[in-house]
Amino acid sequence: MSTTTSQFTFTDDGFHAFLESRIEPDWLRQRRVDAWQIFKRLSWPNQKDEEWMRTDIRLFNLNRFDLRPCNEEISIEALLSQGVDLAGQTSSVNGICFGSQVDPLLRSQGVLFGSLEQFVDERSELVEKFLLNRVLQPNIDKFAALHGAFWTAGTLLYVPRGVVIEKPLHAIAQMSDGGCDLSHVLVILEDGAEATLLTELKSPTEHANGFHCGAIEILVGANAHLRFVNLQDWGQGVWHFGHQKALVDRDGSIQWTVGALGSRLSKINQHVALVGEGASSQVNGVMFTENKQHLSYHTLQHHQAPNSTSDFLYKTALQDASRTVWRGMIKVDKNAQKTDGYQRNDNLLLSSRSRADSIPGLEIEADDVRCTHGSTSGRVDEELIFYAQARGFTRREAIQMIVTGFFQQVFDRISIESVRDALSAAIASRVREYH
Repeated sequence: MSTTTSQFTFTDDGFHAFLESRIEPDWLRQRRVDAWQIFKRLSWPNQKDEEWMRTDIRLFNLNRFDLRPCNEEISIEALLSQGVDLAGQTSSVNGICFGSQVDPLLRSQGVLFGSLEQFVDERSELVEKFLLNRVLQPNIDKFAALHGAFWTAGTLLYVPRGVVIEKPLHAIAQMSDGGCDLSHVLVILEDGAEATLLTELKSPTEHANGFHCGAIEILVGANAHLRFVNLQDWGQGVWHFGHQKALVDRDGSIQWTVGALGSRLSKINQHVALVGEGASSQVNGVMFTENKQHLSYHTLQHHQAPNSTSDFLYKTALQDASRTVWRGMIKVDKNAQKTDGYQRNDNLLLSSRSRADSIPGLEIEADDVRCTHGSTSGRVDEELIFYAQARGFTRREAIQMIVTGFFQQVFDRISIESVRDALSAAIASRVREYH
């Protein structure tokens, strides 16, 4: 078992001490070494890079953070699992797993669910095939390389061929105030498998600080179906970076729901690749920003095979002096004929000081496709607020109702009732009265 029990800086000395503290297979040790060499070779992103020109990380200082253990589990109330009959659950704090459980019936069917580090030891041959290998590589940028070198904890979900998991599974990664989280999520559904995984990232308080540098890798086999929820609810002092990618094979499908509520600054790359004929994806996003939060999401719907379908909808509400950046791309390869791709981003500005940048795009090499995209931004109509107040609502209640209605189109897409209710309640509680 490999567990982080000491404090490690993100330096050469810190990396080698970290490496020596762990008992891991040679293949993983070598991947960490290779990632660290890439990290040292790459430069930090800056605003001269097109992808980062609207996201300023000059105040981010990696030297302020280090990997340190949290000796006891933090008592954090999970949002997504409330009132849900779960088939399994796992939790970690600062990159240390504090427990996991799964229905014994699923284990008897060959399902693996729990700490990724545990399965590196127990099912090394399986994890080696997929971890930072087939989906994501550490050479994407400096943050991906740092993650590849130092990742700890995380969650593995492996569902064998034809196994259907009826109840949701839940994984929560928690971080103490000022801590670090470099957790990794790896989901593998073999052909004909089905599952629902709810994941969330949580801080102990609304204003907690910290650093998250994570990754999500998803493989959906032929005719397999995954419902995946990823809720980011860090404290508003957390720097949040991540690469997230799914591969969907022939006639497989993924419904991927993103909730982004926390962090000081987020820079996320979310990529869905439809690699098999007839593959489909539905990506739903709900964001609510306040104070001086900055959330930047770059998304890619990559159609690599014929007759594939992608449906993308992100909605964002912004108050105070917060800012969001969404840059979306539908890419259609030359042989991906009969593609049907759609993307949309809508923004609701609750303050004259907030700002939303939306940059949709198409890159199409095939000649028999249907691809559309769009974006809207606008303020709350004062007449709607007045109308609600005339019927007995306070101004804050009226704004809450309008914001909830704005997100309803996304909520209606989410087939998991607990997720709909949790996101709706979390957003409503953050809405403040403004003039």
